[in-house]
Amino acid sequence: MSPVTLETIRDLDFTEIADFSPEELFAVRLEATTLLTAVKQLVDKIDQALERKYAEPAQLLRRAQGKDTGVVHFDDGTVRITAELPKKVEWDQQQLAAIVQKIAASGDNPAAYVETTYRVSETHYHAWDAPIQRVFTPARTVKTGKASFRLALMSAGGAK
Repeated sequence: MSPVTLETIRDLDFTEIADFSPEELFAVRLEATTLLTAVKQLVDKIDQALERKYAEPAQLLRRAQGKDTGVVHFDDGTVRITAELPKKVEWDQQQLAAIVQKIAASGDNPAAYVETTYRVSETHYHAWDAPIQRVFTPARTVKTGKASFRLALMSAGGAK
């Protein structure tokens, strides 16, 4: 049987691939990961070239439109360029907490001005005594993320 490659599995269903030997799974996973890394590096290089070529014209167009961020469109020959510079706003949490206290102290409703999110550190939760945990447990929901698996070939003395 010929070695399993990305080309040989291209048209297979994942259930067929799951029947491969661990060594074959390792080989195709390694090949796919190597290819993905190479493609990501190429995309990064192309993105850097686009940034170098179009950042300044986009900035000038944004400035002409009276904005610092957002989307602008312009043409370069027969290609339509859409340049987006997203706005990322961060708020100082301590200053906001002080402002919320002032709003509440004045008799106004802070919820009319700010959104409040409560979080509990899992490390703190697990360090609490059982009576404190019981108070918080009804408000706690545990969800799982996507499972991931790493494969490593084993030599006679352990993992390679």
